[in-house]
Amino acid sequence: MLIQISLGSALVLTSILIAGASYWLMELALLWLHPWLARRPHRPKLVLVLSMTAVWVLAQMTVGVWIWALALRGLGIFADIEEAVYFALVAFTTLGFGDVLLPQEWRLLAGMAATNGLLNIGLTTALMLDSLRSIRAGQRGIAEP
Repeated sequence: MLIQISLGSALVLTSILIAGASYWLMELALLWLHPWLARRPHRPKLVLVLSMTAVWVLAQMTVGVWIWALALRGLGIFADIEEAVYFALVAFTTLGFGDVLLPQEWRLLAGMAATNGLLNIGLTTALMLDSLRSIRAGQRGIAEP
């Protein structure tokens, strides 16, 4: 049990750190684009930023799923990478179909993968909204606190 918790915690931490680092890079890109984003017309630029951040969120989720899939495959839990990716995706998105299960000695990892997915979804959603709010405030000429 301690091995599962330790491994799961390391995978969650890795996924969150990668998401945080990529958000930092996205924020730097938005700061670089800020003068252009603040000029009119605003709406097409907001659509562009929203689209870019949606792709970023998908990329973050994909990275998290692959981290889990590669770890599960590396542990020999699944025979092929497709099954490992499928399980990780179903767990990470908390769908929980139940058609592919972990062996009993590794089943705590399923809950940890689901928790990781929830954390990533919450983190990326909050950061995406903060970025859009900041851009919109800049477009309106409102100083950031």
